[in-house]
Amino acid sequence: MNPTIGVLALQGDVPEHVRALEAAGARAVIVRRPDELAHVDGLVLPGGESTTMSRLLDVFGLRDPLLARLAAGLPVYGSCAGMILLADRVLDGTADQRTLGGIDMTVRRNAFGRQVDSFETALEVRGVEGGPVPATFIRAPWVEEVGEGVEVLARVEDGPAAGRIVAVAQGPVMATAFHPEITGDPRVHAMFVRLVAKER
Repeated sequence: MNPTIGVLALQGDVPEHVRALEAAGARAVIVRRPDELAHVDGLVLPGGESTTMSRLLDVFGLRDPLLARLAAGLPVYGSCAGMILLADRVLDGTADQRTLGGIDMTVRRNAFGRQVDSFETALEVRGVEGGPVPATFIRAPWVEEVGEGVEVLARVEDGPAAGRIVAVAQGPVMATAFHPEITGDPRVHAMFVRLVAKER
């Protein structure tokens, strides 16, 4: 049976993640309440605005249940703002910025600049076969540093940000600074679906 993967639907590009997960073979469901979170095999934290998403986790009573499931080994994938939420440490955050943690990394918020600095490129992503992955960066973070247990999956290959880390994994948790859900290429989501299936 295909895994059931939730998409946190408090803010951000939720329908795009649902479509990408379904294209990758998962059963995708919307998560807004703790009882919905309780019935998923994995969870996607979409792009959006990380401080707003963090506040909404509290408003919807999801922070503590999500922290508990993360601690219990729930596979989670975060893109862009989702990456920030999964970081143990954040640079250039707001004074009240709270993350969920889960990946031993330091992330710089809005590292690539403002909305007008958005760009697309192609990246070699470890664990994804079939050639470079199209990657769209929109007010994206990057990873400043990672701990020993973190696997670097992709780095920017050229331009002023060459060498910057933009995809990582630690155990059952993975994150990308870019938005694979809006490119029509489901391979990053397929990698997460395989991870969820392995952890069930």
